[in-house]
Amino acid sequence: MRFDVVTLFPAMFAAITGQGITRRAYELGLWSLTAWNPRDFTSDAHRTVDDRPYGGGPGMVMMAEPLALAIEALRRDGGGTAVIALAPGGKSLTDATVRQYAERGGSLALVCGRYEGIDQRFLGSCVDEVVSVGDFVMSGGELAAMALIDAVVRQLPGALKDASADEESFATGLLDGPHYTRPEVWRGRAVPQVLLSGHHRDIEAWRRREALKATVSNRPDMLRQARADGRLTARDESDLRELAQMGAAASRSAA
Repeated sequence: MRFDVVTLFPAMFAAITGQGITRRAYELGLWSLTAWNPRDFTSDAHRTVDDRPYGGGPGMVMMAEPLALAIEALRRDGGGTAVIALAPGGKSLTDATVRQYAERGGSLALVCGRYEGIDQRFLGSCVDEVVSVGDFVMSGGELAAMALIDAVVRQLPGALKDASADEESFATGLLDGPHYTRPEVWRGRAVPQVLLSGHHRDIEAWRRREALKATVSNRPDMLRQARADGRLTARDESDLRELAQMGAAASRSAA
């Protein structure tokens, strides 16, 4: 899979080509990365890529022309099947969207905004989607683009050595449950006995219950969606009722 990033800071992307799972997948040729600096598509002596906003206001806005020329160049080079801009005002990046990008393959061009934003005329004419990685503002789109690339790359066949992306958080509609490793007792805290039992059905049931517990506590919206999608079993519903009863009893005891 090919990624093209339009960025004022190409060197930042060495973090994902040179480290971890993404580095290994990169070296295996599962994905490629080309950086395009908008400053290389300017014509003035100062290589200007931003200007003051019409209507006034703080900060500067990225100009449309250098970005558009960068997109045209990467498309001539064979990239940019889809163009995505990273910005706080975009639609939320979800596990489902990440999997769609990975399954679609081809090439993605990621435009990393800076300053106060990007000229809307560029977004309206050259960009297919605007995507946000969360309800917060960062200094630029580079970290968001790296997060998107990392999430997509780990879905590519062969990227993960001994784990399945289908077993991770969000893939089942629930958060992942807790994990434990050696030693069996750490600072007085023991590994749950069921994980030492060797009974695989009991272990799977425990993990499912813990996933439900984590999702109830941290992402009840996901639980509602999983129920609406028909992804909860009768056993899940029974466990959820028991968890609710336990929570109510704990609240009464604390009162």
